[in-house]
Amino acid sequence: MRALRGATTIEADLPEHIEERIIALLTELFDRNDIHHDDLISIIFTATSDINSAFPAAAARKFGLGDVPLLCAQELDIVDGTPLCLRVLVHLTTERGRDELHHIYLEGAQGLRDDLPE
Repeated sequence: MRALRGATTIEADLPEHIEERIIALLTELFDRNDIHHDDLISIIFTATSDINSAFPAAAARKFGLGDVPLLCAQELDIVDGTPLCLRVLVHLTTERGRDELHHIYLEGAQGLRDDLPE
């Protein structure tokens, strides 16, 4: 079992922006890491406190993950944190080592984890 991280941001707290960015983030995570539906164990989404128009998991269900356990939570409200930020933690089964997995940070979240290899 391994875990993948990722994040993205939205410009405005609108359901369609959340859906668009979550689907883009999941697409990039899955494509870059060759993840298949049956590899998935569960996914946790967090959103900063300035996002409250839609659940990120609703977008994941539209992406085809309705049978995967999904959970949404609020991110810590940290001073000078990245605003309008959506994060994801994907638990999956894989034979690949940690150094072979690619965490994905898109849009305004690109600088959140500059310590990770590309």
